[in-house]
Amino acid sequence: HQLSVLLGPLCSAYRAGTLPALLQQLHSACQPSSARNLHLCEGYPSADGRYHSGFYCPRLTDPPAHRYCCRHGDHALKSCCPQLEFESLRRVNLSNVPTPARLRNPLPLLAVGLYGLLVLTLMTLDFLHFCRLNQRRFYSLLSSSRLGKSLLRQEGNRLFQAGDYAAALASYTRALALCAGPPERAVLHRNRAACHLKLEDYASAEADASKAIEADGHDVKALFRRSQALQKLGRPDQAVYDLRRCVSLEPRNKAFQEALHDLGSSMQEKVSLMSCTDSKVEQMFQILLDPKETDTDKKQKAAQNLIVLAREEAGAEKIFQSDGMRLLLRMLDTGREDAMLAALRTLAGLCSGHRSRTMAILAELEAPRVSAMLGVEHEQVSLAACNLLQVMFDALKEGLQRDFRGKEEAVVLDPSKELKLLIGHLLEMLTREGTSAHGHDNTLNLLIKVVPRKSPREPNNSLTLWVIDQGLKKILEVGGTVCEAPGSLPATENSRMSAAVLLSKLYSDLKCDAERENFHRLCEDYVRSWFEGHGLAGKLRAIQTVSCLLQGPSEAGNQVLELEGIMESVLALCASVREVDQLVAVEALIHAADKAKRASFITANGVTLLKNIYKCSGRDSIRIRALVGLCKLGSAGGTDFSMKQFAEGSTLKLAKQCRKWLCNEAIDASTRRWAVEGLAYLTFDADVKEEFVEDKAAVQAMFQLSEDRSVLFAVASTLVNCTNSYDHEEPDPQMLELAKYAKQHVPEQHPKDEPGCVRRRVRKLLAAGVVSALTCMVKSENPAPTNSCRELISRVFLAVVEEAADRGSVVAQGGGKALIPLSLEGTEVGQAKAAQALAKITITSNPEMAFPGERIYEVVRPLVSLLHLHRTGLENFEGLMALTNLAGISERLRQKILKEKAVPMIEGYMFEEHELLRLAATECMCNMAMSTEVQELFLAEGSDRLKLLVLYSGEDDEKLRRAASGTLAMLTSLLPQICGKITQVTAHWLEILQALLLSPNVELQHRGAVIVLNMMAADREIAAKLMESEMLEILSVLAKEECDKPRVAQAAKECLAQAVACGLIKPNVNGE
Repeated sequence: HQLSVLLGPLCSAYRAGTLPALLQQLHSACQPSSARNLHLCEGYPSADGRYHSGFYCPRLTDPPAHRYCCRHGDHALKSCCPQLEFESLRRVNLSNVPTPARLRNPLPLLAVGLYGLLVLTLMTLDFLHFCRLNQRRFYSLLSSSRLGKSLLRQEGNRLFQAGDYAAALASYTRALALCAGPPERAVLHRNRAACHLKLEDYASAEADASKAIEADGHDVKALFRRSQALQKLGRPDQAVYDLRRCVSLEPRNKAFQEALHDLGSSMQEKVSLMSCTDSKVEQMFQILLDPKETDTDKKQKAAQNLIVLAREEAGAEKIFQSDGMRLLLRMLDTGREDAMLAALRTLAGLCSGHRSRTMAILAELEAPRVSAMLGVEHEQVSLAACNLLQVMFDALKEGLQRDFRGKEEAVVLDPSKELKLLIGHLLEMLTREGTSAHGHDNTLNLLIKVVPRKSPREPNNSLTLWVIDQGLKKILEVGGTVCEAPGSLPATENSRMSAAVLLSKLYSDLKCDAERENFHRLCEDYVRSWFEGHGLAGKLRAIQTVSCLLQGPSEAGNQVLELEGIMESVLALCASVREVDQLVAVEALIHAADKAKRASFITANGVTLLKNIYKCSGRDSIRIRALVGLCKLGSAGGTDFSMKQFAEGSTLKLAKQCRKWLCNEAIDASTRRWAVEGLAYLTFDADVKEEFVEDKAAVQAMFQLSEDRSVLFAVASTLVNCTNSYDHEEPDPQMLELAKYAKQHVPEQHPKDEPGCVRRRVRKLLAAGVVSALTCMVKSENPAPTNSCRELISRVFLAVVEEAADRGSVVAQGGGKALIPLSLEGTEVGQAKAAQALAKITITSNPEMAFPGERIYEVVRPLVSLLHLHRTGLENFEGLMALTNLAGISERLRQKILKEKAVPMIEGYMFEEHELLRLAATECMCNMAMSTEVQELFLAEGSDRLKLLVLYSGEDDEKLRRAASGTLAMLTSLLPQICGKITQVTAHWLEILQALLLSPNVELQHRGAVIVLNMMAADREIAAKLMESEMLEILSVLAKEECDKPRVAQAAKECLAQAVACGLIKPNVNGE
C-alpha cells in the first residue's frame, strides 16, 4: 500500500509527460541549500523534451561577474547571472548563507586516467611481444644494411676499375646514404672525389675531398685528390699547400714528391712568364699610343700580340692588373680606327668568361660609352663593339647560373642590374640621332642573341617582358623605316629583316595569352598612331610596320592588318604614281597574301594593279617586287593540281621571268634575291620545277646567291619544293570516296610529281652541285641559319640520299660532315630528318670512310635518337641498321652506343611484332654482344633475353634465325656459364638445336654446330644429354660432308672429339 501511494504521483506525471521536471524538483527539494553549489548549472530537460548538458558559471562567453546559475521560469533555459539578479530570483540574501564548497565529481576524470593507463600498458605489452617474435628478422635486416654498404662500395670499386666512373659515383653515393660513421663516410667521399676527377667535375671533386679531410686530416689520398682538383680550378697556391702536407705525411712517396716538383716548376715558369709579359705589354702599349709611330706593320703586329695575350687567362690578368684599363681607354680616346679596334678586341679578351673582371671593366667604361661605340660609322669598329658587348652579356649571364668559389666569390656582385642597364642603352641606340645604319643592324642582332630565353624550359622570361614594355615601339620604329622618306632612320637592306626576327623571337618567348594580348595591343596602338593623323607619310610608315610584323610574328601582323582601312590603303598605294609608295605597298601586298582567304581577295582586287606596276614601272626594284607578288598569288593553291589561280601557262611565264632576273648579273644582288623569293612560291607547280632544274645556269646562280643570309630560306624552300621533301600523307581511299560522294574538293597530285619524276629532278640537282651549296649553307656562321632554315636543308639532304647510288657522291662533297650539326641542333623535325639521312649513309657506306677520325663517334647520338618510340617505324628500322654497322667496327663504338643508353631500346624492338624491326634489333644485339657489359645482361637472373634468343633460333624466318643463332654462338663461346642456362630457359632447346643442324642453310648449320660444341665443352652433363639424343647421329652425318660443307664438317668433328674426350662415346676401330 505504501509503495502504491509513493508511485501513484510518479505514474501520473509519466503519463502527463512531466516526469523529468518532477524528478528535478524532488532532487532539488531533497538537497539542503548549504549543500548545493550555486555556481553549477546541472543538466536538465527543456519543455520540448530536449536534454541540455550542465555547465559551470561563468562560462568563457560570460562576464566575470556572472558567477551564479539562474533560470527564469520552467520554460526558460539556464544561464549565468550576477549576484543581485540571483538574489532577486531566488529571494535569498547570500550574505546570510554560508559559501558552499565547489563540488566537482572527480570520478569521471579518475576513470579516464585509469583507462588511458590501461591502453598504454596494453600497447607496451603488444610492442614487447612483437619485438620478441621478430627479433631474428630485425637483426637480419640490420646485418643486410651493413652488408649493402659493403656491397655497394665493392661495386663502386669494380666499376671505377672498369672505367665506368659515372656508375661508380652513383654506387658510392648510395653507399653514403647508408653510412653513419665518420670514418666510412670519409672513405666514400674520397672515392667520390676520384670519380669527379675522372669526370672532369673539379669543383665537386674539391668539395668531396674537403669533406673527407674534415673527417680525417691525415688522409693523404684525399689531400692529393684535392690538390689535383685545385690545380685544375686555377688555384695552384692552395694546391701546393695540400701537396706539402702529403709529402710531410709520407716523405718517401715519389708520386707526391714529383707532383710537388712539377707544380713548383710550373709556378716558377708562370712567374717568369709574367715578369717577361710585363715588359712586352708596356712595349705594345707604347707602340700603339705613340702618335709619332708611322710603321703600320709594327702597329698591326703590336695590336695582334696584345689581342692574343688578352685571350689567355694569365695574360689577361696581367694586362688588367698592370694599369692596362687606363691605357686601353686612352686608345679608345685617340679616335683612330686601328687603335680603337685593337682596344675593343683586347677588352673582349679580358671579359671573356670572367664575370668579376667584366663588371669592373663595365664600371670603368660606363654603359653609355660602350653602347655608343655601336653606332659609329666605321663598320669594323661597330662590329668590334658588338662583339665586346656580346662577350660581356655572356659573362654576366653565366654569372647568374655559375656557382663561384674562392676569391672570385668575394668580389662579384649581382649582375642583373648591369644586364638591364646595357639592354636599356641598346634600346635607346635604336632611335638615337646619329646612329649609323650598321649600328642599327648590330644592335638588333645583339638583342636577338641576348634577350630571349635559350630554351622554353627556362621558367623566367622577365627580360623579354621588360624589353617589350620598354622598347617594342623603338624596335617597330626601325622595322617601319621607309629609307626613301625624308627624316627616316639610317637603315641597310637587312635592318627590317633583323627587326622582324627580333620581334618574332620576343613573341615566341611569351608564355601566356595575357602576354600575347599585351604585345598585340602595343603593336596596334603604334600602327594606329601613325596611320591616323599623319597624312600620307604616316600611312606609308604604318604599312611598312605591318610588313615588318608580317615577316616576323605573323599572328600579330595579321591582327594589325585587319584594322580598318589598312588593306584598302595598301591597294590604293599600289596605284600611286610615286615609286616609294608603290615599293612599300607591293611589299606589304606580298607579305599579306600568306593566308588563302586574303590571297583570294587580293587576287580579285590587286592582280591588275600588280600587272600594271610590272609593265609600267621604270625601276627594277619595283618591277621585281610586283613580279614576286604575282608569283605568290599564283601559287596560292599549293601543290594541288586542280587549284589554278591563273590561266594555264601563266605560272610558267612568271617563272621564266624570275629565272631571267636571277641569271642577270648586271642587276644588283638585292633585286636578284627577290627572284629567288618568286621561285620559292612558283615551284609548288611541278611544271615550274621541271623547267627550273633543266636550267642549270639559273640553279647555279641561285646557289651563288645563297651566300647571303637573307635569301637562305628562299633557296632552301625552292629546293624542298623541287625534291618534294615536304611532309605529305597518303589520303585514306574510303575518305576520298566519301569526299567525292559529298561533292567536296579533293586535292589532286600533278603527274610530274610522281616518284620517277622526283628522282630525275634530284639527279639533275646533284649534277648542278646542290650538295656543295647545302654544305656551304650549313657552315654559314655570320649569322648561322635559323632553325626553320636548318630543317629545310635537312629535308633536302634526306631527299638527295634516298637513292643508295647517290650517297657516295654526297659524302664525297662533304654532305656527311654537314649532316652531323643538323642532327644535333634545330627543330625536332629537322634533327630527325638529318639523323635519318645519316642512317641511310651509314647503312650502305663504310662508316669509317664516310665519317673519318673522331667524327664517327659523333654519329652515334643522332642514330640513337631514331630509336625513340615517337619516331616512325622506318626511322626505327634505319636507326637499328646503322647502329648494327657501327657496333661491328670497334669496342670503342660499342661503348659509345652503351653510353647513349641504346641497349634497352634495342631490346624493346626485339619484341616488336613487325618482322623487319625484330630482325634489325636482333642483328644489332648480335654485334653489341661482343661487349662485356652486354654479355653480362644475358646472365642476369629473371631476365628473358636468353630465352628470346633461343626461341628466335627456332623461328621460320631464316634471317631472324641466323641473327639469333649467331648471337648464341658468340655468347656460348665467350661465357661458358650461359650454356647451362640455355637448357633451363625452355624445354624445347634440344629440338631447336637439332633443327639448326638439319637446316638446308649452311650458315645456320655452322652456327648450330658451334653452339653444340661450346655447350659440350662447358658441361659434361649437357654433353651427355646431347649424345643420348639424336644429336650423335646428326653430327656423325655432318662430319662426313667435308667436300660440300667443310666448316660444318669441321665443327661436327670437334663435337664428336669432345664427346670422346668426355668418355661419352668411343671411336671406331679404324680411328674414325
